[in-house]
Order: sequence, then C-alpha cells, then structure tokens
Amino acid sequence: MKKAFDRYCEKFAGGDASNKIVLFVVQEGETNTVDQRMLELRLFSDFGVPVVRMSLTKASSEITVADDGALKVGDKEIAVVYYRAGYAPSDYPDGDDGIEWKARLTLENSRAAKCPSLGYHLAGTKKVQQELARPGVLERFFPKETEKEMVENMRSAFAGLYSLGDDAVPEDIAAVEEALAGNEGQFVLKPQREGGGYNFYGMQLKEKLNENTSKSNDGSLKLGENLAEYILMQRLFPPQQRAVLLRGGKVEGSGDSVSELGCYGTVLVDPMGEVVHNDYAGFLLRTKFSNVDEGGVASGFATLSSPYLC
Repeated sequence: MKKAFDRYCEKFAGGDASNKIVLFVVQEGETNTVDQRMLELRLFSDFGVPVVRMSLTKASSEITVADDGALKVGDKEIAVVYYRAGYAPSDYPDGDDGIEWKARLTLENSRAAKCPSLGYHLAGTKKVQQELARPGVLERFFPKETEKEMVENMRSAFAGLYSLGDDAVPEDIAAVEEALAGNEGQFVLKPQREGGGYNFYGMQLKEKLNENTSKSNDGSLKLGENLAEYILMQRLFPPQQRAVLLRGGKVEGSGDSVSELGCYGTVLVDPMGEVVHNDYAGFLLRTKFSNVDEGGVASGFATLSSPYLC
C-alpha cells in the first residue's frame, strides 16, 4: 500500500503527500478489525500515512470524484482504496441499483489505486480459477516454447475444477454424474464467496445437485440455472497430524488435524500494464480438526498455526 501511495503521489502531485490518505473500505459494525488496525498502525507509525475507515454506505454520501479523477473526502485526497468489504452480497443491502453499488462505481472510476481493483477482484473468484484450469488456457499467458515445462508444472498442481454453467463440457457433466452416483465425498461445491461457511460437502452437496439437475429426453443430465453460480471442485485430502487447538488462549480440543498453507504475494500494476512491484509477502497457515469440512478462521472453523520444519 505504501508503494502504491508513493506512486500515486509522484504521478499526480509531484511527490507531495501532504493531503493524501489511504481509505479502508470496511463493513458497518466491523468486528474483524485486529489485522486491519495493525496495517493502519504500520502505515502511520512507519510512513506517516493516515488512514480513514469508511463503509460503502457512508462513502456514498461523503466521497466525490473531481473532474480530473481525484477521489476526495472532505479536503483530503484518497491515493489508495483498500477493500475489506464489498466481497459479499450483504455489503450491497440496497440491491443492484443501490447506494453501495453506486459508491463502488465512484471508487472504481477514480484515479486512486485500488486494492483490489474490480478486475483483480473478479480474477480471484473460483470461476476464473476453474477457467484457468481448462486445457490450453494457461498457454494463452505463457505461449513460448521455453515455457511449456513451466505450464506443465503449474497444471500438475491443479485439482479438478468443473463448470456448472451453460459453458459446461462433457468432462464437467461427468464429474456431476460421479458426485450424484455416490462419490460425493470426493468433491466440494463452491460459490463465488470469500471466507468459510458457504461450501457444500458430502450429502449436502449431493442434495444440492439433485435439487438442481434433471434428465433430458435422451437421458443426458441437464444442469439447472441455479448451479451456474457454483463450481464443482475435486476435494483435497491433506496429511493428518495430531494437534492441540487453542481459542482465546484456552484449549479447544485435541485430535487429528489438517492444515492449509497459503503464501501471500503483493503486486502493483500501472494502468498501462507495467508491473511496478511483484514480491512475496509472507504466509498464513490454518489448522482445523480433520472431521471439520469448512476452514475459515474468522468464521470459527480453523485456527491460525505456525509451520514446524524438520
């Protein structure tokens, strides 16, 4: 965020950062604030960059865009918009034409750096992940003969990902039929949502598919329109280990657990496509009991953990 802030000030203000701020877009009544506040503190204590926190609802009446594209709140100019809200339908309570969507449009149409921009937001959805797994798609982005081995290595790490929309191919239909035939434990049904608590597993997955599929006259499987918002994914089964899980400093329980390691990266890209910054930025390890399907930390299904390298 600091690199994006500096880039903005250099590009639009000759390096002058005197009235520039970073906007944190947050939910009304936000409770998941600890890591947000740490970022806010670091920006100010390390770099002197002030942060303003605001919901999309509040932004609709307090933020404006000048003719030159500058995003303003009062007498301050917003250099970077950092979204900690706007990922869930509940963040747009007034619907598709509501004030929250209009506020999002105002933010997106400005010259401020967005974290993420709407395009990057969509690029992080499960649907795009599924499309990237299609045969030949990675080659669009790595077309050189010398990149073939790299493409093969990337594809070897993909799980099975299947479309449930009107672009479904025979391979996708076959995966649905396999889940309906009693192999539902090998799959997970995922919507385009962030955080835990929205996926379908096991018999719930099978019931969801049964409710939204039918047989055509020729006996082929027909997918219902309501399934288009989901993707079907091959379920991963990581190795188990014994663990003691804590919550609030107290033992929650002990038993077999599984973990998921996610590595962060930061990227800053100019509107013309120039990559200004692209670097590794740490990791997050989540651990949960092996009999728990979901894995979100804030939603209470998993705990934060640390890797033990031996």
